[in-house]
Amino acid sequence: MHVVILGSAAGGGLPQWNCRCPICSLAREDATRVRPRTQSSIAVSPDGERWLLVNASPDIRQQLFDNPVLHPREGLRHSPIHAVLLTNGDVDHVAGLLTLREGQPFTLYGTSGILDSVNANRVFDVMAEGVVAREAIGLDAAFEPVPGLTVTLFSVPGKVPLWLEGETVELGAETETTVGAMIEANGRRLAYIPGCARVTEKLKAQIDGVDALLFDGTVLFDDDMIRAGVGTKTGWRMGHVPMSGPNGAIAALADVAIGRRVFVHINNTNPVLVEDSPERGSVEAEGWTVAHDGLSLSL
Repeated sequence: MHVVILGSAAGGGLPQWNCRCPICSLAREDATRVRPRTQSSIAVSPDGERWLLVNASPDIRQQLFDNPVLHPREGLRHSPIHAVLLTNGDVDHVAGLLTLREGQPFTLYGTSGILDSVNANRVFDVMAEGVVAREAIGLDAAFEPVPGLTVTLFSVPGKVPLWLEGETVELGAETETTVGAMIEANGRRLAYIPGCARVTEKLKAQIDGVDALLFDGTVLFDDDMIRAGVGTKTGWRMGHVPMSGPNGAIAALADVAIGRRVFVHINNTNPVLVEDSPERGSVEAEGWTVAHDGLSLSL
């Protein structure tokens, strides 16, 4: 199985367009210390020829340009992307669908809860009916979006997308609106969970024994944004478990059998983004990789 992390940042990317926090400033001034990153997306293939795009970030055009394996290969118009899968309806995971509108056939997959939010917004009708099929997938039901690649979606603790929030928000619920994807090919298993509010025993059992885990690395501490002085929301309020702490992902997953551990969907205020920081060193010492754009895994 071939995996390419197209975008490793959370919503807004790194640097964010209007942010002068120390990490965004470093990304503009010294890319050797903080690599710029685009928004959350990966591509997976069983053979290096036919690819599944998981989440379509607003940066998808640049991401495809930066990865030659995803370039057109034949005729006047072509794409090796055969299907797109959504793990939630967040802007940083669906806005790129608007770029994939140039008459190129593919199938869009997601749960009913995720696709309903896309279908309710007519701007996504630029993906013409009859060109882009939309197929709702039930939880815990295996399907094959690309020949040779099997995917099973499972619920994880989360919340509805920010743009669908009402006056009250249910945090940590396990519904169809935030899911993980178990991706299998040629006897290998990859778990992709870019958004998760907490690590439960159910989730640990779900991913036990995987060859690689790409997991929510939005915040190092629950109050990253508050510490940085750029916001008031905690990781929990945004639907993201912190990396560190007694209930953080590193501690909670320490006893789970996992081959490769990789943090993705990393917010611009997370200090692990600084290459030579003690925070980066402590995370790597626990056996985790901090993803960057273009990171490839061969499983």
